[in-house]
Amino acid sequence: MKEVRVLIVDDSKVSYMMLTKMLEKTNFKVCGYAKDSKEAVEKYQIHKPDIITMDMNLPDRDGIETSRHILKLDPNAKILMISAMKDVSLMIKGRAAGIRSFLQKPVDPNEFIDTLLLLYQNEMNLHTILEESYIKPLVKIFQRELFKLSGLQGKMMFEETRDVDFDVTGTGIIIGLTGNPSGRMIIYATDITMIEFARLVLNLSDEEDLSDEEAQDAFEEAANILMGNYISKLNDLLKDNEIRIAPPGMISGNKIRILNTKLKSFKITAKTRIGDLEMSIGFAGRQDEWM
Repeated sequence: MKEVRVLIVDDSKVSYMMLTKMLEKTNFKVCGYAKDSKEAVEKYQIHKPDIITMDMNLPDRDGIETSRHILKLDPNAKILMISAMKDVSLMIKGRAAGIRSFLQKPVDPNEFIDTLLLLYQNEMNLHTILEESYIKPLVKIFQRELFKLSGLQGKMMFEETRDVDFDVTGTGIIIGLTGNPSGRMIIYATDITMIEFARLVLNLSDEEDLSDEEAQDAFEEAANILMGNYISKLNDLLKDNEIRIAPPGMISGNKIRILNTKLKSFKITAKTRIGDLEMSIGFAGRQDEWM
């Protein structure tokens, strides 16, 4: 992703310093700082930033009125409201003024960066939107939940897949996604890896028995937990585009053909000591539906 310029508007120099620190090792670069409404409008015209972070309480005019002024100058301005307040009334007024998104102080660094990514996605191509805003968060959650559920450390890899279909050998859990975007996820592994993973999830010793049905149930529940955590994070960030997961389904066999038709798909692989745990996730819909 290319460098993205951010103008910070906040009457608190401490808040400015905190936000600047959060962006230090990212592609988001602070191009200017304004402590009041008058200065915000002037700095916007000078710097033409890609994104503005806007405090609600400014000494000469509130953040909503300041945003209206800037949006009159540039209707395409992308404004993120960051305020100590985040009530429904404020958000309704802000959205009516043209503010794109809202965060509450104190700002979580990861949520701040993820929200900036989603705001900037209009300027990205579809692949970059998916990779930055949807796939990279999923990779992190996959790795985290894998360790929490089983204690496994996984070397994570991901790639876009352009094939119209692919084969699954072993056991796969299919979970549908509804909302914006819609799509589906399949997490799969060979039966040997799936059974070993299930034993770790259930904390079974080598002497304890585990039926194939119990192993598959444990694998299904792990997939459900993983996707539940992922979709919850996306919904926190996307705000208006609520995504839901369908009840999981299971497939088992040799070389089961899975179609990727009309989906923008990615493959994520967790390489572990018990074998590979693989995931295919595909999204449907037009780019403009996801904004």
